[in-house]
Amino acid sequence: MAGPTWRGRDLGDPNDPQGMLVMAERYFLAMAVNNCSPITIATWRAHLRPFFAFCHERGVGQPGQVLKPLIERFKQWQHAWRTDQDKPLAVLTQVSRLIVIKSFFRWLAKSDLIPFNPASEVEYPKVGMRLPRALLSHSEMEHVLSLPDLGSPFGLRDRAILETLYSTGMRRFELQRLLLTDLDWERGTVFIRQGKGDRDRMIPIGERALAFVQRYATEVRPTLLPDPLEQHLFLSKDGLPLVVDRLSKMTSRYVQQAKLGKGASCHAFRHSMATSMLEAGADIRYIQEMLGHATINSTKIYTHVSIQRLKAVHTATHPAATIEAKPKLAAEVEPAARQELEKLLGEERE
Repeated sequence: MAGPTWRGRDLGDPNDPQGMLVMAERYFLAMAVNNCSPITIATWRAHLRPFFAFCHERGVGQPGQVLKPLIERFKQWQHAWRTDQDKPLAVLTQVSRLIVIKSFFRWLAKSDLIPFNPASEVEYPKVGMRLPRALLSHSEMEHVLSLPDLGSPFGLRDRAILETLYSTGMRRFELQRLLLTDLDWERGTVFIRQGKGDRDRMIPIGERALAFVQRYATEVRPTLLPDPLEQHLFLSKDGLPLVVDRLSKMTSRYVQQAKLGKGASCHAFRHSMATSMLEAGADIRYIQEMLGHATINSTKIYTHVSIQRLKAVHTATHPAATIEAKPKLAAEVEPAARQELEKLLGEERE
């Protein structure tokens, strides 16, 4: 029988042993056996729900009844879907759902639970390169960091959280999982346990962030503890670990309070940290290690975000870049600017 996580929407017959829901549970069990994280499984479950509802509404209740035209129709339905504000479904979301659908049917076919894979030739919508939308400059970030009321216990906690996000660039679920023992106060490092892809990593944390975390851990955290055995670092007013949605709402509230004309949450702190480090001269491979990216390709987006470096080269080399425009010969360009240009061109060739 399908688990209770499928309830709340008509997705099919939970008692049909050949039905979508029961087959999906077998698929998720196989994922768990292969050491996929509970977060990944929950995300993939959410991506399958719209497809299961789409199939159920059309009288298709078993994976063996699904043919390629039905998946193509679902793909078209996603493309045409609009919110109440007439906004389309993000292309990345469309692709993510199709990735899960294809993986689900590939596993079913490989396990001989269906005669063939109907999704094998389904193509993904084209996804263009999208730069981070909510990017805060260093001065904007400092303004946001200054907003929590340090005279209140939760203001101090919030400041410690914001400082940690900006200093380390960790993901919100990574911060939510932090334990007291994950911080090395003496060395100024944080141990990220089972980050994305179930990868551990050790990263530095700045002195200022560490000082605020230490103040919170000493002055506030002990007053929130109903259970002395609780090891999570950041706690709610009930003494429980903060949930990730609560973290997003908290960071968004401070960004809105700053009146920057930008909407941002936890991920914006990650983007801003990476961009600030790159503009200050950090090697992109160190930023990759900080962010926990499996490949350098995920980190390379910050070479496009970092406009300050490109602007410096533009000012030094373009004849009309300043008010008193005058042509500059190659020999007149400062060596440092020329080196910067060569570096940018080299990254582009890669």
